[in-house]
Amino acid sequence: MATYVLGISAFYHDSAAALVKDGVPVAAAQEERFTRVRHDAAFPANAIKYCLDAEGIGLDELTAVVYYEDPQEKFSRMISSFASGGISGARTFISTMPEWIRWKLNVLKFIDEKLEELGRGTGPLTIASQHHRSHAAAAFFPSPFEQAAVLCIDGIGEWHSTTIWKGDGSKLDLMNSISYPHSVGLFYSAFTYYCGFKVDSGEYKLMGLAPYGRPIYADKIRKELINIRADGSFTLNMKYFEYLRGERMVGEAFEELFGGPVRKPESPITQRECDLAASVQQVTEEVVLGLATAAVRQTGYRNLCLAGGVALNCVANGVLSRSGRFDAIWIQPAAGDAGCALGAAMDYSVKRTGRPHLGSKKLDAMSGSLLGPGFGDEEIQAFLDANQYPYRRFEGADLYDETARHLADGAVVGWFQGRMEFGPRALGARSILGDPRNPEMQRTMNLKIKYRESFRPFAPAVLDEDAQVYFDICEKSPYMLMVSQVNDSIKTAESLQPGGPERGLGSINSIRSQLPAVTHVDLSARVQTVTEENNAPFTHLLRSFKKRTGCSVLVNTSFNVRGEPIVCKPEEAYACFMRTEMDVLVLGSFILERTTQPEFVEEVDWRNEIPLD
Repeated sequence: MATYVLGISAFYHDSAAALVKDGVPVAAAQEERFTRVRHDAAFPANAIKYCLDAEGIGLDELTAVVYYEDPQEKFSRMISSFASGGISGARTFISTMPEWIRWKLNVLKFIDEKLEELGRGTGPLTIASQHHRSHAAAAFFPSPFEQAAVLCIDGIGEWHSTTIWKGDGSKLDLMNSISYPHSVGLFYSAFTYYCGFKVDSGEYKLMGLAPYGRPIYADKIRKELINIRADGSFTLNMKYFEYLRGERMVGEAFEELFGGPVRKPESPITQRECDLAASVQQVTEEVVLGLATAAVRQTGYRNLCLAGGVALNCVANGVLSRSGRFDAIWIQPAAGDAGCALGAAMDYSVKRTGRPHLGSKKLDAMSGSLLGPGFGDEEIQAFLDANQYPYRRFEGADLYDETARHLADGAVVGWFQGRMEFGPRALGARSILGDPRNPEMQRTMNLKIKYRESFRPFAPAVLDEDAQVYFDICEKSPYMLMVSQVNDSIKTAESLQPGGPERGLGSINSIRSQLPAVTHVDLSARVQTVTEENNAPFTHLLRSFKKRTGCSVLVNTSFNVRGEPIVCKPEEAYACFMRTEMDVLVLGSFILERTTQPEFVEEVDWRNEIPLD
């Protein structure tokens, strides 16, 4: 009889559910994809129902339900934090405590009640894991390694903000830790806040902004804000941070140190923000490299697994990859708190059923991270016919050839295939695609499709066997979590000059390589390597595009507009297609062209319904 374990992450941000069968992930999804509320923190009722339905089981067939962290330990830390913050934190304390007293302190009982309300039977009583153990289990147990050093870096769990673990077979042992308030994640988020972006979602914007700047504040950051020690550990100078005391990340002392107030959200971005981003990014890379080196030293293993929100900093991951200090690196694609749902379930399941994928030829146990809902051609056709949306149906290779033709002709294509991705990255199941050779593609996608800031870079998806033709990449990057430089062979003559091309905000549209749409201002790219094993349809499309154009790279960005979660269902894909200036939509075996579609009318303006991120 199969052993099913349900993992749940909820009530902070990015709530999610994951189902593990006999030590292998079989279903996982974030709640935001169902409710359409970005970073939804609510009880993940829809995600749980999806996971159960994916395997055709009820709650009574579960062996365990595991919550991703320990509420008692978290409450203890919060009380200690409020005590340390003194009178300045009183307002936050007063606003926060009633909710904790009412239900958060007894969150396991609350979850049991919510599960009962689903009407899917009665499951086992929910038990608690620990936040960083959930991260570590998500990083190591699905990885391809029998043994590895495991590094988890985030904002804050119960107490830990950084942990080093030793992974050996089905065992996972804590080796070392750094605790709140000293945190790389909160350190980076402080600059996210200071530069006018939203904490817990705008960090990737700060990372994307960094290449436009110079790290002129890096020495000041090292001197005043963070003490990085030779053994890899660090401490923050809490004089400059406000998160211990109240609702702000930084206050007057931080503003005085950097000579100005917090940037107002949506106000113009200046070179100063670029330089601040470059500076904190450089220091963060130093800290992450020091911690990863310490993890190898303390465990004796040269394979490295990563999780936690900071593991989504793909630029820092690229530094690790190029350092030569590790034999191989594997990063959990859902590295943030959503992935803790999977880790909590994996930790419980592996102890009882082991890690069966290690005995197979699979790279890992994540199935390409395609663990979300999928929709067959019958469902898609029923939706299209019911709404009388014109389409053409293509079978097999014809679908990929026709889509490649549109892409080669300059079309922006919405690509909806198979099961949805688990984690923040679109990996070729819910993607918007374009021709990376087109010098207008980045601008078109940012301003006419995604409706987002023009400085934001786009990622390339490339056939794994061709990755080194275009990129100076050291290892496979199936989850779009490593940044590499583009190869000299495709750089422009100007880019090959000493010092390289101009990198300021005014140079956004400069052409730096033969793939201008995916080459960032510092000649880097956040690469996704695609294999048939991880995503067969996307691989076939890339091969068709290569056959037609000689290029095996596509621009790949998530299928959504700014502030909206990635689309989950065919109707959401169609709505996004019609709200934007996409040219073509591919839903399963069906191709829809914008010029043939009826007028798309909605009762409300979606721009007012989707808050900016």
